[in-house]
Amino acid sequence: MSSRCLALCSWSLQPENPSDLIEKVKLCGIKAIQLALVPLVEERTWHGSISTFKDEKIDIVSGMLETVGEDYSTLETIEKTGGLRPDSTWHKTLERATRVATIAAEMGLELVTFHAGFLQEESCSERNTMLARLETLGDIFGDHSIQLALETGQEDAHTLLGVLEELSHPMIGVNFDPANMILYGKGDPIEALERLKPWVKQVHIKDAIPSQTKGEWGFEVPVGEGEVDWRSFLKHVPEDVNLVIERESGKDRVRDIQGAIQLLKRIDE
Repeated sequence: MSSRCLALCSWSLQPENPSDLIEKVKLCGIKAIQLALVPLVEERTWHGSISTFKDEKIDIVSGMLETVGEDYSTLETIEKTGGLRPDSTWHKTLERATRVATIAAEMGLELVTFHAGFLQEESCSERNTMLARLETLGDIFGDHSIQLALETGQEDAHTLLGVLEELSHPMIGVNFDPANMILYGKGDPIEALERLKPWVKQVHIKDAIPSQTKGEWGFEVPVGEGEVDWRSFLKHVPEDVNLVIERESGKDRVRDIQGAIQLLKRIDE
């Protein structure tokens, strides 16, 4: 697809171990992934797996960092526990991020994405603390020449843009997820992409429909069955930005990812 790469998120396949991931990636008919990095530093099963991916000629286009203690049970729980916001998990997250940055550098990765947590629009002590923590992580990854991209959705484009402009950190950008904008009820994906375009380092291909009840999640659906107008949306994505398919629900994720690949191919014809 143009000069960009098409990949998939490793965690979408819920792999039990590296061999399981490799088998499922092959079933999807793709050879590039965004790899969840925390298992590589915290789970023995995944230690030394990078050489296995190389042997299987699976390209790792980027990594993902999961912060400590995230609880996605409800919008309320993730607002309290997500990203860099909780003081109670910050030091553990910092330690984890430092280890992840080191292994990402050993792998030669140039991009790692994560959820920063719900960012406040107006200046306050909590917002200032989160910005300081973001700058700290940006420096840690930047010292390894790795860009850090913030997942979209937990705040609207205006708020995220304000944070990015205030930080003005050369190694911090955006991983744009159109479905997250819908799931969290944070605005039109295409309008948001246009505002954030200069900061976008990667795009997740995921689809959703909004909730009809305020304060509740929207619903993730297979790509092409939600409210994202993919043909129009992709016209706004910069040519050099990789597309990474993500599926976080559903009983047959391999099939859903295969469907997303086919949809993208039809649009590219």
